[in-house]
Amino acid sequence: MRVVVFVKATTDSEAGIMPGSELLVAMGKYNEELVDAGIMLGGDGLKASSQAKRIAFDGASRMVIDGPFAETKELVSGYWIWEVRDMDHAVEWVKRCPNPMPGRSEIEIRPVFEMSDFAEIMTPEAEEVHGRVRDKLEE
Repeated sequence: MRVVVFVKATTDSEAGIMPGSELLVAMGKYNEELVDAGIMLGGDGLKASSQAKRIAFDGASRMVIDGPFAETKELVSGYWIWEVRDMDHAVEWVKRCPNPMPGRSEIEIRPVFEMSDFAEIMTPEAEEVHGRVRDKLEE
């Protein structure tokens, strides 16, 4: 099962305060363990929302909203994409993570939809186009 693991933003991360070198080394070692275990498929830290944009959709209309965004507790400051046995396996690995922020922080784990989740509504046309996308990503 694939999951996306979100490191939630804090007031410090939104202020652009960079981690210390000790945390940078600890997270690098943790990421190395994830890769060596065959779990980590990708991931990165994200800059503060002051450098971000959102696009709001309403039918055919699109509106660009410049950051920063107000609700720090709802923002993400980093992510991993993992392949794990199940949610319990992901939880085990998150518990091993160094605290990604000075002070209190949270990490959220969200399962990724698999094509099998759409089996009841999958048409041949949809299956074909998603197959092409998957093939191109694997190249």
